[in-house]
Amino acid sequence: MRRFVSALLLGLTASASFAQGRPIAVPPSATQRLVCAEAMALVKREGEVTLPTGRGATERLVRDRSFCDFSEVAELRFLPTRDNPQCPVGYRCREPGFEEWNW
Repeated sequence: MRRFVSALLLGLTASASFAQGRPIAVPPSATQRLVCAEAMALVKREGEVTLPTGRGATERLVRDRSFCDFSEVAELRFLPTRDNPQCPVGYRCREPGFEEWNW
């Protein structure tokens, strides 16, 4: 079953995403169909993925800070999965606030 879900996810999105050079986009309900370990493995394997956050919005998650811009920091993000309502799937790149700079 896991192989089927993984193959389905990659098959639906990989061809179009790779052809256009964009991160892989997972279908909206896919993250809640995966267990936490599978969702974490997807981000780790691909390096960066675009996941739905609801209401038509998406969020780019990365494996580590090396996928962020020079001035950005990596912030751990939690998404609901089939077995864990707060799975640490990957990191989100964001600009640090003024108070976060180490002067």
